[in-house]
Amino acid sequence: MSTQIAIRIPERDVVALDAAVAGGRFESRAAAVREGIGRLLSDEREREIAERYRRAYGSSPEEEAWGRVGAEQMARSVRELERVSEQGA
Repeated sequence: MSTQIAIRIPERDVVALDAAVAGGRFESRAAAVREGIGRLLSDEREREIAERYRRAYGSSPEEEAWGRVGAEQMARSVRELERVSEQGA
């Protein structure tokens, strides 16, 4: 199921959006907006995962470098799984 929403954006953004569509980067304005929203939500998921790891490692600290490496690797793994999932969809 999908829901239609109406938004207002500045004219300069419309011009840039139309240029991206005209250049073949996107099929339509809607496709560009959907991709933008998808990226925003993906970034938000990554931020949330990183924050959960930060909190977890903060409550049971390991060596700082290992905790940071683990969180970064997990975020990369999630991104890769999402990319593979999107390609299969």
